[in-house]
Amino acid sequence: MRVVSTPVAPRWAAGILFLAFALAFGPAPAAEPEQLDPERVVRSVVGIRAVVPPDSQSARSLGTEREGSGVVIDGSGLILTIGYTVMEASQIQVTAADGRSYPANMIAYDPVSGFGLLRAELGFQAPWLRLADSSAVKEGDTLLALSGGDGRGAAAVKLVSKREFAGYWEYLLDEALFTFPPIRAFNGAALVNREGRLVGIGSLLVMEAMEGRGLPGNMFVPISALEPILADLLAYGRRQEPARPWLGVTLREEMGRLMVEKVSPRSPAESAGLRPGDLIVGVGGQRFSGLADFYRKLWGLGPAGVVVPLEVMRGATLTPVPVPSADRVRFLRLNPTL
Repeated sequence: MRVVSTPVAPRWAAGILFLAFALAFGPAPAAEPEQLDPERVVRSVVGIRAVVPPDSQSARSLGTEREGSGVVIDGSGLILTIGYTVMEASQIQVTAADGRSYPANMIAYDPVSGFGLLRAELGFQAPWLRLADSSAVKEGDTLLALSGGDGRGAAAVKLVSKREFAGYWEYLLDEALFTFPPIRAFNGAALVNREGRLVGIGSLLVMEAMEGRGLPGNMFVPISALEPILADLLAYGRRQEPARPWLGVTLREEMGRLMVEKVSPRSPAESAGLRPGDLIVGVGGQRFSGLADFYRKLWGLGPAGVVVPLEVMRGATLTPVPVPSADRVRFLRLNPTL
């Protein structure tokens, strides 16, 4: 089921939200200690527009004008979103449920989880959502996915899988949340449980929400990935632990090997001479069983700055390629106005 309205008034949307939950769960028991407040949930989800300078690294792959959603998570206008929507933005605007827009500043980005944090300005006010224990949700649970902005809407979805997720851009979650049916306005969308608490933040449209089933859906980053690092993000703008080594490659699994599809300009991989079409077959003298195993072995070599000894197949030739790794964040213009 999907219900969308553009633009949407909070009370009218609250009725849609109530209907979505009623269809998914049936009437809530009267003795339930905490019940959903539909209007509060609707008003906590905002739309986000970001403008990114064309010479930024991420502009090549993500574009210079981006739209998505975010969720207010405290009373001071702190908004949680998926970081790629606002990464390297020079201008950010958030749109509340009543259609009013406000400027916002990016205050943190975490490449490990993928989360980004904004703070809205100039009188922005909205209810905030409490954070859920995302480890408590189970496969088969019905949840609600909400998007803001021009794609504002609510959809009842089912959690069909909890499993690790390895992204081709040097990204790995030990456990991600996969839902069905897919929603189109997924980036930064809120995944909410029946008590109106935030379970996850939308990241991707995926072709296999259930492994081996070819069932399309969405991947959400679980909110449990935020809680251990939130204090660091608020105080320093990033987590306070040694950065992982970053190469700057886009990879694709191919028959137990990893093919280099793209090499980021000015990245460690480019400096070391890696090129599209290379097949990575070993790292640090070890073989690996897939993308996730490769990342774990790569990051196990040490913090950013460590030289990563790759074994690369070029045609029929096995070539050693040492790559002096780097801190990924240092290659991003997270404050383009400076």
